[in-house]
Amino acid sequence: MHSLPLPIAAFVAGLLSFLSPCVLPLVPGYVSLISGASVDDLQSSERRMLGTVMLHSFTFIIGFSFVFIVLGAVATGLGQFFNEYHHILARIAGIIIIIFGLHLTGLLKIKALYADKRLHDVKGSSSALGSFVVGFAFAFGWTPCIGPILAAILALASEQDKVIKGVLLLAIYSLGLAVPFLLTSIGIDRFLSFYGKFRRHLHTVEVVSGVLLIAVGILIFMNNLRLLSGYLAFLNRFAL
Repeated sequence: MHSLPLPIAAFVAGLLSFLSPCVLPLVPGYVSLISGASVDDLQSSERRMLGTVMLHSFTFIIGFSFVFIVLGAVATGLGQFFNEYHHILARIAGIIIIIFGLHLTGLLKIKALYADKRLHDVKGSSSALGSFVVGFAFAFGWTPCIGPILAAILALASEQDKVIKGVLLLAIYSLGLAVPFLLTSIGIDRFLSFYGKFRRHLHTVEVVSGVLLIAVGILIFMNNLRLLSGYLAFLNRFAL
């Protein structure tokens, strides 16, 4: 059970990335892009197009998951390669994550992370392959926005002693992004209703994400990530 907390943290990080102010508002646009239909068309013919939308959503998810998983493998591999400098790298990673956390809370503004890199020139298509390409581009194009949270998960991946563990960590992070995206694909109407009520809380989500990143950054800097694992394991036992 001691291996459970980090996957939970990765999944939650994926959910927070989905709920970020620069991803959530544009999710219907991405569903429209990969399905080749307007949001109005998706609402009016939701059941008829469901099979196509789901197929394209899956390939879109595979596209961005592929990029994140490769990044996880690279992070773990580099962590093992520079193992003798682990303490120095941990401190550097911790400082970077703390800075990212301060950015999300609004206490420190990093202009580069507000850059618009959504790859507007990437076109969707009516094919599953086109949706894969859009997902692949999504992973790179939105990195400035989801970068702070993704950086924390990659830092955790670099701490793993086996590449497969880093790969699994980023796969679970991708799953955290994928689940709500699939739910949106199934019901655009329900998503739009949810977003209308939730959008006033977007800044709160961003601040909470920032605070969590600062806490993780401090733990990484102090080489005390086991405290997080121990705390989450305690909560899991308490819940049971």
